[in-house]
Amino acid sequence: MSRFVRTSGPIALAALVLLAAACSKKPPVQTTPEPSPTPAVEAAPTPVPVPSKPQKPPEFPEVKVTDRTLAEISGYLKPAFFDYDKADIRADAKEALSADAEFLRKWPTLKVNLEGHCDERGTREYNMALGQRRAASARDFLVSLGIDASRLQVISYGKERPFCTGQTEDCWQKNRRAHFVVTAK
Repeated sequence: MSRFVRTSGPIALAALVLLAAACSKKPPVQTTPEPSPTPAVEAAPTPVPVPSKPQKPPEFPEVKVTDRTLAEISGYLKPAFFDYDKADIRADAKEALSADAEFLRKWPTLKVNLEGHCDERGTREYNMALGQRRAASARDFLVSLGIDASRLQVISYGKERPFCTGQTEDCWQKNRRAHFVVTAK
């Protein structure tokens, strides 16, 4: 064999090994910057199971009036609100008074003062008369729904006891009302 083949064989073999090593896959070098940490995401709230049959909430709470103070019982009765300078029962007041009549039917021993209130506009005398008409109007509506009139006392406070003291229409509206105060169980 020629001397060239003898010396070039091992050299060729070494070159082949180096070439094979150079061609093997190396892990890629990361050239992009590290991503910034993402804020923690709160877990989605667990869904509340929907009842298969809709349940109607009670019209008024199941309470034993003997276990409550007069002030607490008064809180279950809804006021009737009125338009400016009027004592007519509005549609929303009819709904409130109808619910009140249902509560009073359930507790036939309750006695109630119906207080008539006005906003601050107008004279003291005018508002006392208007408050009286509002309370009487609410009483008459309850009587028409079957509540015994002897259980209902009418009183007017005019503008003397405001619920809200601001001078805005929203505040005045809150003051134009017939308010219930239970006086006896």
